[in-house]
Amino acid sequence: MVMTVDSNEKSEFGPSPTETTFESSSSSSETTTLTLGGGGGGEMPSPWIEYAVQQAQFIQKTIEDNLESTIQVVGSRLSEIRSTSSAHLHQTLDSLQNIKSEYSAYEDVFFGKIKEGILIAASHPTITCGTTVGLGLLVLKRPRRFLINNTSRLFMSEETLLSRADAKVKELRQSIDLVKGESEKLEKRAIQAEEEMRRGRTKLRQAGNQIQGVIRSAYKIERQARGLKDVLGELPSREASRFRSQFNFLQFTVQCN
Repeated sequence: MVMTVDSNEKSEFGPSPTETTFESSSSSSETTTLTLGGGGGGEMPSPWIEYAVQQAQFIQKTIEDNLESTIQVVGSRLSEIRSTSSAHLHQTLDSLQNIKSEYSAYEDVFFGKIKEGILIAASHPTITCGTTVGLGLLVLKRPRRFLINNTSRLFMSEETLLSRADAKVKELRQSIDLVKGESEKLEKRAIQAEEEMRRGRTKLRQAGNQIQGVIRSAYKIERQARGLKDVLGELPSREASRFRSQFNFLQFTVQCN
């Protein structure tokens, strides 16, 4: 390590500027050389430079010690992790072997039971037929419902049956009452329609009678007009022309009406 210090201040050794050169190498041993350049050129050690060198050496030692301690800690941690991971790996392999052996044992037992059942079924065909029929009745929906309904009817009490019957009767009565109400409303509407039809018929008859009376009056007017024509033919031409114009006007008004 090389350190150079230039100072223009006055020191206790002389008023001239001082040039200090420090060389330190740390391998197996440490050497320190101090050179002071002034007017006469003497060599003397400085206390604060020695203190700085000691502090630098102390810091270097602490850094090296910390580095070695961290390396040791990391190595111990890695060795612990390796040992624990290997232990966990062996434990998992052992557990897998145990599970495999247990599974094979259960598999052997299961297939052994199946073989025993097949042999028993082959030796007792009637029992197997009965069990298959029973399972079919239990598994299928319709026969299962039939069996459930029959068993429920057997185990049900008379009170529950009566209560259900009463509820059904009440529902039927309510539906009948609704039908009766609707039928009464329809009957009322039919009666009102018949009355309106009768009123319409009477009104039509009255209108027909009025029309017939008007037609009769029109025939009478036509007859009277014919008689007037005959009378006008007998009158002289001047008076007849005046009455004819009035007669034509009246005839036109009657036809328009």
